[in-house]
Amino acid sequence: MDFGYPGGPKVDNLSKEGNPNINLPITHFEGLDFSFSGIKTAVINLNHKNTNINKADLCASFQKAVTEMLITNVKKAIKEYKFEKVVIAGGVSRNSYIRNSFDKLEKELKVKVYYPEPVLCTDNAAMIAASGYYNYINGEKADLKLNAIPNLKIGQ
Repeated sequence: MDFGYPGGPKVDNLSKEGNPNINLPITHFEGLDFSFSGIKTAVINLNHKNTNINKADLCASFQKAVTEMLITNVKKAIKEYKFEKVVIAGGVSRNSYIRNSFDKLEKELKVKVYYPEPVLCTDNAAMIAASGYYNYINGEKADLKLNAIPNLKIGQ
């Protein structure tokens, strides 16, 4: 079954039919770093090992675990840096469970949460592809030695 990208419409819609009753690993790092790789791998493995697994429950469990990780780390950042505003963007910002959880966070911690209208929430890969397209039509090209820099900061 194709779930679509994490947090996307397929996961969001299917999760509404399920219960978050599957325990998934939540990665804990020191500081504000976190990763979804362990949870994504767990979901893939569960789906492949048990093709009869309730997909709606798996989606509900996945989005609950991901949201818990996001909320936990955003709370840490708000407290540590005294942020008054939070922006949620990219494809995951379309997910209604995540939006509802951040709406609760907004009230709980008295911060302002911003996210785009759902129609404007696209997968980050699409945004990167669009950027590459404009670089290409402007004559900017790279050879096959080009490598990804995962820790590249904006403006570098």
